[in-house]
Amino acid sequence: MSRAVVCDTAAEAVSGVADGATVLVGGFGLAGLPTVLIDALIAQGAHDLTIVSNNAGTADTGLAALLAAGRVRKLICSFPRQSDSYVFDGLYRAGKIELELVPQGNLAERIRAAGAGIGAFYCPTGVGTLLTEGKEIRTINGRDYALEYPIHADVALIRAHIGDRSGNLVYRKTARNFGPVMATAAELTVAEVSRVVDTGQLDPEAIVTPGIYVDRILETSS
Repeated sequence: MSRAVVCDTAAEAVSGVADGATVLVGGFGLAGLPTVLIDALIAQGAHDLTIVSNNAGTADTGLAALLAAGRVRKLICSFPRQSDSYVFDGLYRAGKIELELVPQGNLAERIRAAGAGIGAFYCPTGVGTLLTEGKEIRTINGRDYALEYPIHADVALIRAHIGDRSGNLVYRKTARNFGPVMATAAELTVAEVSRVVDTGQLDPEAIVTPGIYVDRILETSS
């Protein structure tokens, strides 16, 4: 059985993330957001990143801090604006960051498709709007669908509740959100967890992300 690397420090967990990388970042707002890993990525210094996440950051911490540090070239997300997304809003209005807006279901499915090895798929969401301009449209059984492509990534940063030394992960309630699909779609998956246990201590029926998808684990106090 493969064993994930249990990292001693956050710096070790994000080491090797290259300039220009595409990085999946789990979380729905603050739920399931790997804040320790994001802070470590800021300190690590990688820039010109493409970030794929549901949101565009809240207030001035987490993803917003990464944006404020000038490390992100492009953001792919489904919900870029809310009352405290002022960091992204300012950067976008100033022309300092690119945005690819993707409906939430499409975002999840495009990531899942990457992990499942699906080359592309047709989806009706957004057809007839600016979101599907320039995309191939096909009529299937009388309904129009747009061709969507998977989102593959170099790195996935996710948060789970507990992980074991083989990389198996369990999640806590809504913090589960994008973590499971993101773990499958990246070349390198790093999981931030509240606790690391020995292999065999997790209930197999409770494991959501199998360890085969997880390369590094970091135990945090958050």
